Amino acid sequence: MKLDTKAITRASIIAAIYTAISLLLAPISFGQVQVRLSEALTLLPIFLPEAVPALFIGCLISNMIGGMGILDIVFGSLCTLIAAIFTYLLRKKSAFISAAPPVIINAFGVAAVLHFASGLPYLITVLWVGLGQVLSVYFAGIPLMALLKKRLFNDL
Repeated sequence: MKLDTKAITRASIIAAIYTAISLLLAPISFGQVQVRLSEALTLLPIFLPEAVPALFIGCLISNMIGGMGILDIVFGSLCTLIAAIFTYLLRKKSAFISAAPPVIINAFGVAAVLHFASGLPYLITVLWVGLGQVLSVYFAGIPLMALLKKRLFNDL
């Protein structure tokens, strides 16, 4: 990954947008039943490798301010980082496949965090978080990426 001034600026903007969306929509961004619309941005590594650390930083800041404590700050944010890495690695596959890591990793990982941090039932939380991820990533993220590809990344 080339870290020039433009890439660092783009990464900063992505982290800021992720954080702003998460916190502006805090009532639906945190907890067992969550539709974190900022997760639509987890498909940006398809186009921009600098989105990988940016998403981690945005999630980390969001979880520091509105999350479920230290477990969420550390492990919830790591789930987003791992998902972003896998999305980047799958960037040449179909959008449906590239979108799977944020859904799967967050459904199981964030559910584990919520289970250990607040005692929520694990399997039910997997379903709720997974449903929220499907809504954010597939129903918001894929159309957003299609629009961005058409408008900004049409040479890819």
